[in-house]
Amino acid sequence: MSDVKNVVIIGSGPAGLTAALYSARAELKPVVIAGLKPGGQLTETTEVENFPGFPEGIQGPELMEKMLAQVKRFGTEVVSENVVSVDFSKKPLAIATDTQTFYSKAVIIATGADANWLGLDNEQKLRGKGVSACATCDGFFFRGKEVVVIGGGDSAMEEANFLTKFATQVTIVHRRAEFKASKIMLKRAQDNPKIKFITDVTVVDVIGTDRVEGVKVKHNDTGAEENISCQGYFAAIGHTPATSIFKNSGLEINDMGYIVPKQFTETSIPGVFVAGDVHDHRYRQAVTAAGEGCKAALDAEKYLQAQES
Repeated sequence: MSDVKNVVIIGSGPAGLTAALYSARAELKPVVIAGLKPGGQLTETTEVENFPGFPEGIQGPELMEKMLAQVKRFGTEVVSENVVSVDFSKKPLAIATDTQTFYSKAVIIATGADANWLGLDNEQKLRGKGVSACATCDGFFFRGKEVVVIGGGDSAMEEANFLTKFATQVTIVHRRAEFKASKIMLKRAQDNPKIKFITDVTVVDVIGTDRVEGVKVKHNDTGAEENISCQGYFAAIGHTPATSIFKNSGLEINDMGYIVPKQFTETSIPGVFVAGDVHDHRYRQAVTAAGEGCKAALDAEKYLQAQES
C-alpha cells in the first residue's frame, strides 16, 4: 500500500485544526477530513470574546477561517468530505468518505458534539441572536437582561446559576413537574433569588424576528398558552457527541456516547487518538478543545516515532 498517510484528522473545529497545525509543523503531512461544513460549532456562533489573542473579540466563522488558513500554510491537506465509516481492526487504519478511502498510521478523532435542541423553527433562526446552548460562552452578552434556560438536569441548574452573574432574572423552564437534577444542584438554583421556575410546560415557540423577545409555552395540564418575556434563550438539554461512525470500531464509548481515552489522548486502539468535545463533556470550550488538539498531535507524533524505532 503506497499512499499511507502519517496522520489523518477527522474533524475541523478548534481541536482538529490545532492537531493539524502541530502535525504539519512536525512535517507529518496531515490530512484533515473536514466534513461538508468545515469549522465545527464556532461557524454557527457570532461574537467570540473568550479565545486568547483577540482583545476586541472575533466572529466565530472568521476565527475558523484564520485557523484553516494557518494549517494550509504549513501544508495540511484539507478534504471537504464526510467520513462514512472506519476500519480500525488492522494497520494501516482505514477511513472512508463518500468518494475515497484514506489509509493512515495514526488517526486523531476530533468530531465534536452537537447541542440538543427542541427542534423549533425560530430556535435555529435566532441562533446567535439571543439563542444559545452555552452559558459560559455567551452569558456575558446578557448583562442586565432576562433569560430563560430550558431543561431540568444538572447542566440546566449550573447554566442558570452561572447566568445570574449577568442577567437580572433567569427562568428555568422544564417540561415536567419533577427534575432530573441532583438534590444539591437543584437546591442551589432554588436558593438563588434571581432564579424562578416554570414547570410542567411545553415550549411551543421562541418569540422574535431579529432578536429573542420571549418564549411561548403551553401548560401541559390545561393546554393554556403563556408568553414569557426574555431576551435570551439557553438550551440545556444535553449534547450528542458525533460518534455514530465509531460505534462498531472497537473504540471504548461510554453510555452517553463519548469516546473514552485510555491514557492522555490515546484511545483503546493503538494509533487512534481523541481530542475535544467528542470525549470532553465537562468543559466544551474552544480553547480547551484547541489545547487537546495540541496534545493529541504531540501524542500521535511520539507514537509514530516509537513505531519507527
